[in-house]
Amino acid sequence: MKNLENGAILLARIMMPVLFIVAGYGKLGDAYAGTQQYMQAMGVPGFLLPLTILLEFGGGLAILFGFLTRTVALFTAGFTVLTALLFHIDFSVAPNSLMFMKNFTIAGGFLLLAVTGPGKFSIDHLLNKKW
Repeated sequence: MKNLENGAILLARIMMPVLFIVAGYGKLGDAYAGTQQYMQAMGVPGFLLPLTILLEFGGGLAILFGFLTRTVALFTAGFTVLTALLFHIDFSVAPNSLMFMKNFTIAGGFLLLAVTGPGKFSIDHLLNKKW
């Protein structure tokens, strides 16, 4: 039963960060300036974009490989809730209510990962760290 649990956690760690890795990578290069302008238009300082990219891309890779899993999962959950509250709170715009709920659902998954940990198939397990 433990192998099934570890396999399911590994599968979750593969599936959960895909959106973040792709989004973070996409903000590099040509999309950087446009993303920074959008953030500023929403009242978020543009200088926070490198931290956003670090969390999305770097944090996504960390979750994928199971490195600093609990810590990164907590930060990502907080980031995802904050993003919902900053960018998807205007429910008069049709997709925002769905995006808001999606963000809360994703945050719940990351909170669960923060509690359960990375499982056996992870760098954290190899290093025998709980972080």
